[in-house]
Amino acid sequence: MSRRDRGDGGIDQRGDSSWRLRYRIRGQRISQTFRGTLSDARKELRRLLKSGDDGTHVVPDKITLGQWIELWLSAGAPGRRQKRVRLRTVERYAELLRRHVVPTLGPRPLQQVQATEIDALYQKLEGKVAPRTAHHVHTVLGSCLTTAVRKGLLAVSPMARVERVPSPGEADHGMVLDSEQLRMLVGGFRCSALFPIVAVAAFTGARRNEILALRWTDIDFAKKTLRIERAAEQVRGQPLALKAPKTARGTRTIAIDDDLVAILRAEREKHLRLMAGAPDGVPVDLSLIRLPEGALMFPNPFTFTELRTPNAVTMEFVRKARKLGFPNLRFHDLRGTHETLLLDAGVPIHVVAARCGHDPAVLLRNYAKRTRKADTSAAAVIGALAKGVLGENTR
Repeated sequence: MSRRDRGDGGIDQRGDSSWRLRYRIRGQRISQTFRGTLSDARKELRRLLKSGDDGTHVVPDKITLGQWIELWLSAGAPGRRQKRVRLRTVERYAELLRRHVVPTLGPRPLQQVQATEIDALYQKLEGKVAPRTAHHVHTVLGSCLTTAVRKGLLAVSPMARVERVPSPGEADHGMVLDSEQLRMLVGGFRCSALFPIVAVAAFTGARRNEILALRWTDIDFAKKTLRIERAAEQVRGQPLALKAPKTARGTRTIAIDDDLVAILRAEREKHLRLMAGAPDGVPVDLSLIRLPEGALMFPNPFTFTELRTPNAVTMEFVRKARKLGFPNLRFHDLRGTHETLLLDAGVPIHVVAARCGHDPAVLLRNYAKRTRKADTSAAAVIGALAKGVLGENTR
Protein backbone atom coordinates (compact mmCIF):
# COMPACT_ATOMS: atom_id res chain seq x y z
CA MET A 1 0.00 0.00 0.00
CA SER A 2 1.27 3.46 -0.87
CA ARG A 3 -0.24 6.50 0.87
CA ARG A 4 0.22 10.16 0.08
CA ASP A 5 -0.90 13.51 1.40
CA ARG A 6 -4.59 14.18 1.08
CA GLY A 7 -3.98 16.73 -1.69
CA ASP A 8 -1.91 14.23 -3.70
CA GLY A 9 -4.36 11.33 -3.38
CA GLY A 10 -3.48 7.75 -2.53
CA ILE A 11 -3.02 4.31 -4.03
CA ASP A 12 -4.10 1.08 -2.33
CA GLN A 13 -3.38 -2.37 -3.73
CA ARG A 14 -6.56 -4.39 -4.25
CA GLY A 15 -5.13 -7.49 -5.86
CA ASP A 16 -2.67 -8.69 -8.45
CA SER A 17 -2.09 -5.69 -10.76
CA SER A 18 -5.22 -4.03 -9.35
CA TRP A 19 -5.12 -0.70 -7.49
CA ARG A 20 -7.60 1.68 -5.90
CA LEU A 21 -6.91 5.31 -6.70
CA ARG A 22 -8.18 7.81 -4.09
CA TYR A 23 -8.15 11.55 -4.68
CA ARG A 24 -10.16 14.77 -4.34
CA ILE A 25 -11.43 17.06 -7.08
CA ARG A 26 -12.93 20.35 -5.91
CA GLY A 27 -13.54 18.86 -2.49
CA GLN A 28 -15.28 15.75 -3.82
CA ARG A 29 -13.82 12.42 -2.71
CA ILE A 30 -13.35 10.07 -5.63
CA SER A 31 -12.23 6.44 -5.71
CA GLN A 32 -11.74 4.22 -8.73
CA THR A 33 -10.03 0.99 -9.69
CA PHE A 34 -7.04 0.81 -12.01
CA ARG A 35 -5.47 -2.29 -13.56
CA GLY A 36 -1.77 -2.34 -14.42
CA THR A 37 1.59 -1.88 -12.76
CA LEU A 38 2.18 0.34 -9.74
CA SER A 39 4.15 2.71 -11.95
CA ASP A 40 1.22 2.97 -14.36
CA ALA A 41 -1.15 3.50 -11.43
CA ARG A 42 0.95 6.44 -10.22
CA LYS A 43 0.95 7.94 -13.72
CA GLU A 44 -2.83 7.56 -13.91
CA LEU A 45 -3.27 9.23 -10.51
CA ARG A 46 -1.11 12.17 -11.60
CA ARG A 47 -3.16 12.45 -14.81
CA LEU A 48 -6.43 12.44 -12.85
CA LEU A 49 -5.20 15.14 -10.47
CA LYS A 50 -3.97 17.25 -13.39
CA SER A 51 -7.33 16.82 -15.16
CA GLY A 52 -8.94 18.22 -12.02
CA ASP A 53 -6.69 21.25 -12.17
CA ASP A 54 -7.37 21.68 -15.92
CA GLY A 55 -11.14 21.31 -15.53
CA THR A 56 -11.24 18.25 -17.83
CA HIS A 57 -11.83 15.59 -15.17
CA VAL A 58 -14.57 13.06 -15.80
CA VAL A 59 -16.31 11.65 -12.71
CA PRO A 60 -16.23 7.83 -12.67
CA ASP A 61 -19.43 6.24 -13.94
CA LYS A 62 -20.70 2.69 -13.46
CA ILE A 63 -21.71 2.25 -17.10
CA THR A 64 -20.03 -0.75 -18.71
CA LEU A 65 -18.47 -0.84 -22.17
CA GLY A 66 -21.23 -3.20 -23.31
CA GLN A 67 -23.94 -0.80 -22.11
CA TRP A 68 -22.24 2.14 -23.80
CA ILE A 69 -21.94 0.19 -27.06
CA GLU A 70 -25.70 -0.41 -27.05
CA LEU A 71 -26.39 3.27 -26.32
CA TRP A 72 -24.05 4.30 -29.14
CA LEU A 73 -25.71 1.93 -31.59
CA SER A 74 -29.20 3.04 -30.60
CA ALA A 75 -28.15 6.65 -31.25
CA GLY A 76 -27.23 5.75 -34.82
CA ALA A 77 -23.49 5.15 -34.22
CA PRO A 78 -22.45 8.81 -34.75
CA GLY A 79 -18.81 9.29 -35.74
CA ARG A 80 -16.43 12.24 -35.82
CA ARG A 81 -18.91 14.29 -37.84
CA GLN A 82 -21.59 13.57 -35.21
CA LYS A 83 -23.94 12.19 -37.87
CA ARG A 84 -26.01 9.03 -37.76
CA VAL A 85 -24.99 6.36 -40.23
CA ARG A 86 -27.30 4.26 -42.40
CA LEU A 87 -29.33 1.43 -40.88
CA ARG A 88 -27.38 -1.22 -42.81
CA THR A 89 -24.13 0.27 -41.51
CA VAL A 90 -25.42 0.27 -37.92
CA GLU A 91 -26.36 -3.39 -38.38
CA ARG A 92 -22.81 -4.19 -39.50
CA TYR A 93 -21.29 -2.21 -36.60
CA ALA A 94 -23.54 -4.06 -34.15
CA GLU A 95 -22.49 -7.41 -35.59
CA LEU A 96 -18.79 -6.57 -35.25
CA LEU A 97 -18.99 -5.23 -31.70
CA ARG A 98 -21.44 -7.77 -30.27
CA ARG A 99 -19.60 -10.71 -31.76
CA HIS A 100 -15.97 -9.71 -31.17
CA VAL A 101 -15.83 -7.07 -28.40
CA VAL A 102 -18.78 -7.46 -26.02
CA PRO A 103 -18.10 -11.11 -25.01
CA THR A 104 -14.60 -10.16 -23.82
CA LEU A 105 -14.73 -6.52 -22.72
CA GLY A 106 -18.47 -5.84 -22.46
CA PRO A 107 -18.72 -6.32 -18.64
CA ARG A 108 -15.78 -3.98 -17.95
CA PRO A 109 -16.65 -0.50 -16.62
CA LEU A 110 -16.25 1.92 -19.53
CA GLN A 111 -13.82 4.16 -17.67
CA GLN A 112 -11.64 1.24 -16.62
CA VAL A 113 -11.01 -0.26 -20.06
CA GLN A 114 -7.26 -0.20 -20.63
CA ALA A 115 -5.28 -0.13 -23.86
CA THR A 116 -3.54 -3.36 -22.79
CA GLU A 117 -6.94 -5.09 -22.66
CA ILE A 118 -7.74 -3.95 -26.18
CA ASP A 119 -4.31 -5.19 -27.31
CA ALA A 120 -5.11 -8.57 -25.75
CA LEU A 121 -8.46 -8.61 -27.56
CA TYR A 122 -6.77 -8.00 -30.92
CA GLN A 123 -4.24 -10.74 -30.18
CA LYS A 124 -7.12 -13.10 -29.42
CA LEU A 125 -8.75 -12.26 -32.77
CA GLU A 126 -5.58 -13.04 -34.76
CA GLY A 127 -6.05 -16.21 -36.74
CA LYS A 128 -9.77 -16.37 -35.89
CA VAL A 129 -11.03 -13.62 -38.18
CA ALA A 130 -9.77 -12.13 -41.44
CA PRO A 131 -7.28 -9.25 -41.06
CA ARG A 132 -9.75 -6.82 -42.66
CA THR A 133 -12.46 -7.87 -40.17
CA ALA A 134 -10.08 -7.27 -37.24
CA HIS A 135 -9.26 -3.85 -38.72
CA HIS A 136 -12.98 -3.05 -38.99
CA VAL A 137 -13.41 -4.01 -35.31
CA HIS A 138 -10.62 -1.59 -34.41
CA THR A 139 -12.13 1.23 -36.48
CA VAL A 140 -15.67 0.80 -35.14
CA LEU A 141 -14.58 0.40 -31.50
CA GLY A 142 -12.39 3.49 -31.89
CA SER A 143 -15.35 5.52 -33.18
CA CYS A 144 -17.50 4.25 -30.31
CA LEU A 145 -14.93 5.26 -27.67
CA THR A 146 -14.26 8.62 -29.34
CA THR A 147 -17.96 9.42 -29.01
CA ALA A 148 -17.73 8.52 -25.30
CA VAL A 149 -14.97 11.12 -24.96
CA ARG A 150 -17.10 13.70 -26.75
CA LYS A 151 -20.02 12.92 -24.43
CA GLY A 152 -17.84 13.42 -21.35
CA LEU A 153 -17.91 9.77 -20.27
CA LEU A 154 -14.18 9.37 -20.90
CA ALA A 155 -11.35 11.87 -20.50
CA VAL A 156 -9.12 10.07 -23.01
CA SER A 157 -9.86 7.15 -25.29
CA PRO A 158 -7.72 4.09 -24.49
CA MET A 159 -7.36 3.66 -28.25
CA ALA A 160 -4.69 6.37 -28.14
CA ARG A 161 -2.35 3.92 -26.35
CA VAL A 162 -3.14 0.74 -28.29
CA GLU A 163 0.01 -0.95 -29.64
CA ARG A 164 -1.43 -3.82 -31.72
CA VAL A 165 -3.47 -1.96 -34.35
CA PRO A 166 -4.72 -4.65 -36.78
CA SER A 167 -3.53 -4.24 -40.33
CA PRO A 168 -6.33 -4.28 -42.92
CA GLY A 169 -4.28 -6.52 -45.19
CA GLU A 170 -4.93 -6.70 -48.90
CA ALA A 171 -8.57 -6.20 -49.87
CA ASP A 172 -10.28 -8.96 -51.83
CA HIS A 173 -11.28 -7.28 -55.08
CA GLY A 174 -12.74 -10.47 -56.52
CA MET A 175 -12.52 -11.55 -60.14
CA VAL A 176 -12.17 -9.37 -63.22
CA LEU A 177 -13.33 -10.86 -66.51
CA ASP A 178 -11.88 -9.99 -69.88
CA SER A 179 -14.20 -8.86 -72.68
CA GLU A 180 -14.62 -12.38 -74.14
CA GLN A 181 -15.47 -13.85 -70.74
CA LEU A 182 -17.95 -11.06 -70.05
CA ARG A 183 -19.77 -11.66 -73.33
CA MET A 184 -19.87 -15.39 -72.59
CA LEU A 185 -21.28 -14.80 -69.12
CA VAL A 186 -23.98 -12.32 -70.16
CA GLY A 187 -24.95 -14.51 -73.12
CA GLY A 188 -25.29 -17.48 -70.80
CA PHE A 189 -27.97 -15.63 -68.84
CA ARG A 190 -30.07 -14.89 -71.96
CA CYS A 191 -32.73 -17.48 -71.11
CA SER A 192 -32.73 -16.54 -67.43
CA ALA A 193 -35.06 -14.10 -65.68
CA LEU A 194 -31.88 -12.37 -64.44
CA PHE A 195 -30.69 -11.58 -67.98
CA PRO A 196 -31.67 -7.86 -68.05
CA ILE A 197 -30.35 -7.35 -64.51
CA VAL A 198 -27.00 -8.94 -65.37
CA ALA A 199 -26.83 -6.95 -68.62
CA VAL A 200 -27.37 -3.66 -66.77
CA ALA A 201 -24.73 -4.58 -64.16
CA ALA A 202 -22.20 -5.62 -66.81
CA PHE A 203 -22.68 -2.66 -69.15
CA THR A 204 -23.25 0.20 -66.69
CA GLY A 205 -21.17 -0.77 -63.63
CA ALA A 206 -24.14 0.01 -61.37
CA ARG A 207 -24.34 -1.67 -57.98
CA ARG A 208 -26.81 -4.50 -57.41
CA ASN A 209 -29.01 -2.50 -55.04
CA GLU A 210 -28.99 0.51 -57.38
CA ILE A 211 -30.19 -1.69 -60.23
CA LEU A 212 -33.00 -3.21 -58.17
CA ALA A 213 -34.22 0.31 -57.27
CA LEU A 214 -34.43 1.49 -60.90
CA ARG A 215 -37.82 2.73 -62.07
CA TRP A 216 -39.01 3.02 -65.66
CA THR A 217 -39.04 6.78 -65.19
CA ASP A 218 -35.24 6.61 -64.75
CA ILE A 219 -34.56 5.67 -68.37
CA ASP A 220 -34.64 8.02 -71.35
CA PHE A 221 -34.86 5.78 -74.41
CA ALA A 222 -34.44 8.69 -76.82
CA LYS A 223 -31.27 10.04 -75.18
CA LYS A 224 -30.04 6.52 -74.27
CA THR A 225 -29.38 7.40 -70.62
CA LEU A 226 -30.09 5.76 -67.30
CA ARG A 227 -30.47 7.82 -64.13
CA ILE A 228 -29.29 6.44 -60.75
CA GLU A 229 -31.09 8.19 -57.88
CA ARG A 230 -31.71 5.55 -55.21
CA ALA A 231 -30.80 2.08 -53.98
CA ALA A 232 -32.55 -0.77 -52.20
CA GLU A 233 -31.65 -1.22 -48.53
CA GLN A 234 -31.96 -4.54 -46.74
CA VAL A 235 -31.71 -4.47 -42.93
CA ARG A 236 -32.32 -7.56 -40.85
CA GLY A 237 -35.74 -7.56 -39.23
CA GLN A 238 -37.06 -4.69 -41.34
CA PRO A 239 -38.86 -4.57 -44.69
CA LEU A 240 -36.95 -3.72 -47.84
CA ALA A 241 -36.81 0.03 -48.42
CA LEU A 242 -35.37 2.62 -50.78
CA LYS A 243 -32.57 4.98 -49.76
CA ALA A 244 -30.66 7.82 -51.33
CA PRO A 245 -27.09 7.17 -52.53
CA LYS A 246 -24.34 7.37 -49.90
CA THR A 247 -22.72 10.42 -51.47
CA ALA A 248 -23.52 13.07 -54.05
CA ARG A 249 -21.40 11.09 -56.54
CA GLY A 250 -23.89 8.23 -56.28
CA THR A 251 -26.58 10.26 -58.04
CA ARG A 252 -25.56 10.16 -61.69
CA THR A 253 -26.67 9.73 -65.29
CA ILE A 254 -25.15 6.87 -67.29
CA ALA A 255 -24.98 6.67 -71.07
CA ILE A 256 -26.04 3.25 -72.38
CA ASP A 257 -25.48 1.54 -75.72
CA ASP A 258 -28.03 0.45 -78.33
CA ASP A 259 -27.96 -3.21 -77.30
CA LEU A 260 -28.79 -2.41 -73.68
CA VAL A 261 -31.51 0.00 -74.84
CA ALA A 262 -33.03 -2.85 -76.86
CA ILE A 263 -32.87 -5.23 -73.89
CA LEU A 264 -34.64 -2.73 -71.64
CA ARG A 265 -37.26 -1.89 -74.32
CA ALA A 266 -38.09 -5.60 -74.54
CA GLU A 267 -38.32 -5.84 -70.74
CA ARG A 268 -40.66 -2.85 -70.58
CA GLU A 269 -42.87 -4.38 -73.27
CA LYS A 270 -43.19 -7.50 -71.11
CA HIS A 271 -44.37 -5.35 -68.21
CA LEU A 272 -46.88 -3.52 -70.40
CA ARG A 273 -48.27 -6.81 -71.72
CA LEU A 274 -48.53 -8.13 -68.18
CA MET A 275 -50.39 -4.96 -67.18
CA ALA A 276 -52.74 -5.33 -70.16
CA GLY A 277 -53.19 -9.06 -69.60
CA ALA A 278 -52.09 -9.70 -73.20
CA PRO A 279 -50.06 -12.87 -73.92
CA ASP A 280 -46.98 -12.70 -76.13
CA GLY A 281 -47.85 -12.62 -79.82
CA VAL A 282 -51.33 -11.17 -79.31
CA PRO A 283 -51.62 -7.78 -81.08
CA VAL A 284 -52.23 -4.93 -78.61
CA ASP A 285 -51.63 -1.18 -78.70
CA LEU A 286 -49.14 -0.85 -75.84
CA SER A 287 -49.14 2.96 -76.16
CA LEU A 288 -52.51 2.91 -74.39
CA ILE A 289 -51.17 0.98 -71.41
CA ARG A 290 -49.84 2.79 -68.34
CA LEU A 291 -47.72 1.19 -65.66
CA PRO A 292 -48.39 2.05 -62.00
CA GLU A 293 -46.66 5.09 -60.54
CA GLY A 294 -43.22 4.18 -59.28
CA ALA A 295 -43.12 0.96 -61.34
CA LEU A 296 -39.74 -0.77 -60.98
CA MET A 297 -37.70 -2.16 -63.85
CA PHE A 298 -36.88 -5.36 -61.99
CA PRO A 299 -39.55 -5.90 -59.29
CA ASN A 300 -40.57 -9.12 -57.63
CA PRO A 301 -42.14 -11.40 -60.26
CA PHE A 302 -45.83 -10.67 -61.02
CA THR A 303 -45.65 -7.29 -59.28
CA PHE A 304 -44.76 -3.80 -60.50
CA THR A 305 -43.65 -1.88 -57.41
CA GLU A 306 -42.48 -4.52 -54.90
CA LEU A 307 -38.70 -4.62 -54.45
CA ARG A 308 -36.91 -7.83 -55.35
CA THR A 309 -34.85 -9.30 -52.48
CA PRO A 310 -31.16 -8.44 -53.14
CA ASN A 311 -29.74 -11.57 -51.49
CA ALA A 312 -32.04 -13.80 -53.56
CA VAL A 313 -30.73 -12.15 -56.74
CA THR A 314 -27.15 -12.77 -55.65
CA MET A 315 -27.78 -16.42 -54.80
CA GLU A 316 -29.50 -17.07 -58.14
CA PHE A 317 -26.67 -15.29 -59.99
CA VAL A 318 -23.96 -17.33 -58.23
CA ARG A 319 -25.72 -20.62 -59.01
CA LYS A 320 -26.11 -19.79 -62.70
CA ALA A 321 -22.57 -18.38 -63.02
CA ARG A 322 -21.17 -21.56 -61.51
CA LYS A 323 -22.96 -23.64 -64.16
CA LEU A 324 -21.51 -21.38 -66.86
CA GLY A 325 -17.96 -22.06 -65.66
CA PHE A 326 -17.44 -19.11 -63.29
CA PRO A 327 -17.45 -20.83 -59.85
CA ASN A 328 -15.91 -17.97 -57.86
CA LEU A 329 -17.65 -15.03 -59.52
CA ARG A 330 -19.62 -12.61 -57.34
CA PHE A 331 -22.34 -10.29 -58.61
CA HIS A 332 -20.27 -7.30 -57.49
CA ASP A 333 -17.43 -8.51 -59.74
CA LEU A 334 -19.47 -7.28 -62.71
CA ARG A 335 -18.96 -3.74 -61.44
CA GLY A 336 -15.20 -4.24 -61.07
CA THR A 337 -15.05 -5.83 -64.52
CA HIS A 338 -16.94 -2.93 -66.11
CA GLU A 339 -14.62 -0.36 -64.56
CA THR A 340 -11.44 -2.27 -65.37
CA LEU A 341 -12.37 -2.86 -69.01
CA LEU A 342 -13.09 0.85 -69.46
CA LEU A 343 -9.74 1.76 -67.90
CA ASP A 344 -7.95 -0.82 -70.06
CA ALA A 345 -9.59 0.73 -73.14
CA GLY A 346 -8.11 4.12 -72.26
CA VAL A 347 -11.23 5.82 -70.89
CA PRO A 348 -10.03 8.58 -68.49
CA ILE A 349 -10.17 7.74 -64.80
CA HIS A 350 -12.40 10.68 -63.92
CA VAL A 351 -14.93 9.62 -66.59
CA VAL A 352 -15.10 6.03 -65.29
CA ALA A 353 -15.35 7.30 -61.70
CA ALA A 354 -18.24 9.64 -62.55
CA ARG A 355 -20.03 6.89 -64.48
CA CYS A 356 -19.83 4.48 -61.55
CA GLY A 357 -20.29 6.96 -58.70
CA HIS A 358 -16.76 6.50 -57.38
CA ASP A 359 -14.06 8.67 -55.90
CA PRO A 360 -11.26 8.50 -58.52
CA ALA A 361 -8.69 7.62 -55.84
CA VAL A 362 -10.85 4.76 -54.55
CA LEU A 363 -11.36 3.57 -58.12
CA LEU A 364 -7.62 3.36 -58.70
CA ARG A 365 -6.94 1.68 -55.37
CA ASN A 366 -9.69 -0.91 -55.49
CA TYR A 367 -10.57 -1.66 -59.07
CA ALA A 368 -7.85 -0.71 -61.56
CA LYS A 369 -6.58 -4.25 -61.99
CA ARG A 370 -5.22 -5.52 -65.28
CA THR A 371 -6.98 -8.24 -67.26
CA ARG A 372 -4.89 -10.86 -69.03
CA LYS A 373 -5.58 -9.12 -72.35
CA ALA A 374 -4.40 -5.78 -70.96
CA ASP A 375 -1.24 -7.41 -69.58
CA THR A 376 -0.50 -8.83 -73.01
CA SER A 377 -1.02 -5.41 -74.61
CA ALA A 378 1.28 -3.78 -72.07
CA ALA A 379 3.92 -6.44 -72.68
CA ALA A 380 3.67 -5.82 -76.43
CA VAL A 381 4.24 -2.09 -75.97
CA ILE A 382 7.26 -2.67 -73.72
CA GLY A 383 8.57 -5.25 -76.18
CA ALA A 384 8.38 -2.73 -79.02
CA LEU A 385 10.29 -0.17 -76.93
CA ALA A 386 12.93 -2.71 -76.00
CA LYS A 387 13.44 -3.70 -79.63
CA GLY A 388 13.98 -0.09 -80.56
CA VAL A 389 16.61 0.36 -77.86
CA LEU A 390 18.39 -2.87 -78.77
CA GLY A 391 18.31 -1.91 -82.43
CA GLU A 392 20.05 1.38 -81.68
CA ASN A 393 22.71 -0.31 -79.59
CA THR A 394 23.55 -2.93 -82.20
CA ARG A 395 24.12 -0.53 -85.09
